[in-house]
Amino acid sequence: MKHLIDCAMKREKSDLVIKNVRIYNVFTAELEEGELAVADGRIVAVGKGYEGKTEYDGKGRIALPAFMDAHIHIESSMLSPEAWASLAVPRGTSLVVADPHEIVNVCGIAGAEYIMEAFSRLNCGGTAPLDVCLQLPSCVPATPFETSGARLDGKETEREIARPLFFGLGEMMNFPGVLAAEEDVLKKIEAAHANGKPVDGHAPDLSGEALCAYRAAGILTDHESLTAKECREKVARGMYVQIRCGSSVNNLADAKDAIDGDNYRRYILCSDDKNAKDLSTRGHLDDALRRLVAAGLPAKYAIALTTINVAECYGLKDVGALAPRYFANAVLVDDLENFNVSAVFHRGVLVAENGKPLFDADRRYLPDAVKSTVKVKKVTAEDFKIVGHGGKFRVMEIVPYGLYTGETFLPAPESEFCVKGTDLCKLAVVERHFATGNIGLGLVKGYGLKGGAIGISVAHDSHNLVIMGDDDEAMARCVALLERTGGGMAVVSEGKEEVFALDIAGLMSSAPVGEVVAQTGRLQEAGRAMGVKECYEPFMTMIFLSLAVIPKVKLLDGGLFDLTKWSFVPLEERETVDLP
Repeated sequence: MKHLIDCAMKREKSDLVIKNVRIYNVFTAELEEGELAVADGRIVAVGKGYEGKTEYDGKGRIALPAFMDAHIHIESSMLSPEAWASLAVPRGTSLVVADPHEIVNVCGIAGAEYIMEAFSRLNCGGTAPLDVCLQLPSCVPATPFETSGARLDGKETEREIARPLFFGLGEMMNFPGVLAAEEDVLKKIEAAHANGKPVDGHAPDLSGEALCAYRAAGILTDHESLTAKECREKVARGMYVQIRCGSSVNNLADAKDAIDGDNYRRYILCSDDKNAKDLSTRGHLDDALRRLVAAGLPAKYAIALTTINVAECYGLKDVGALAPRYFANAVLVDDLENFNVSAVFHRGVLVAENGKPLFDADRRYLPDAVKSTVKVKKVTAEDFKIVGHGGKFRVMEIVPYGLYTGETFLPAPESEFCVKGTDLCKLAVVERHFATGNIGLGLVKGYGLKGGAIGISVAHDSHNLVIMGDDDEAMARCVALLERTGGGMAVVSEGKEEVFALDIAGLMSSAPVGEVVAQTGRLQEAGRAMGVKECYEPFMTMIFLSLAVIPKVKLLDGGLFDLTKWSFVPLEERETVDLP
């Protein structure tokens, strides 16, 4: 403490002085020309005339608190943690609240341990280039109706949440279980509260008494609000609303309309799911800031959403602002419109500059626990046949640019049903953890895919294989390719086959960043060339079609599941169903 005080009083040289910058104050929304003096990784002074053992010329740029992502699944980038950091940190990211829900559903707690260990091995000048607040996934599996690679019940959650490894409890997607006061669900939430740890939420379309009940359980946040009205109601009930800027879902425009000078401190930014290509080309939280300001949100509100608001939401001490005693986590940007990041400091160490990481991210930590996770019972084209009996087929309809699905009905023939020449595709979810042979079959309307099949070993949230196509042979071939590579992305079209391995739990690749960006982008374009409409991302939209905690109808390895009924429903209704 004496050293910090002596540096602030100029009796000693600071370790670092960032000179010639305009310092943004999140408390007053003002810019102050001057310097940031840093000692022992903390800001000791904001002022002028400081000397440092190291001095950095900011060249008149704006210094902002470094950015914090309030909710992210690193696995959805399909990058290793090291590769992900090499893209995100140069964009200004210094802290993430990471929910390893995806890999824990495949590998159990060993998956979470892998994520944290991989991040902890990153080093820049003796310090980590970013902070990771790891959540313990609350829903493994997301519902009791699907086959995942692991299961964490209330008893296990009580044991694991007490570990220093976990910062809090990840998004409580089983909101029906909360509302029904199911014993095992409540045990998980109570365990987090007992350890003084936050509980993240997932509450699509909850309002009124249901929202009050969910909030009464002590759940802090929600990232599933679709309208400004829904955002405002959740804020009014004491929640923090996470505004999402991801690759599949982006609710910036709707949420922006809910934010004003009275409530902006209750909103925080998150990416949730962002793929490698978007991280590489568009950016991370800097992308969200650009979009928000371009949409008309005042910069002072937007900046708070990814800095001080995140810190206050999660009770994070000494981060989120550029002021004495706060950690020297800072980014330098050209202006408050484009947010082009030129330098990133973490705990007073320059960790990225001019878009490049200043730490080694090329060495990969890859334990056996996250390898060889795809185990599939042999399938053939026969397994994808759909035979009607004269009733009505239930057909999934996907909301453009979103995750919600509706349903419609069409007449079912009394014979094998062929989707070729229609606006339908077959959808299959193939169990891949224990080779049970489970295959859920469904129909999707309007996706646009023609002339083959695409498949991937990422399928929220249990991560079985998800395959879409209009050709049974091509769908079977996709399964074979994914099994052979130990998981990945596959395209089979007009006799051509392309596959990219995701060798880390069937979710991520250990390949270098450039290869992951190029290969995943190439396969996405191959899917687009098969006719997938612009309102859908060929793979990223498809992997959410098995997410049973997003309304309305989704496909699991056991069949079609209706969230509104919280039960399975048949593909073919044999009784009378009114057609639209």
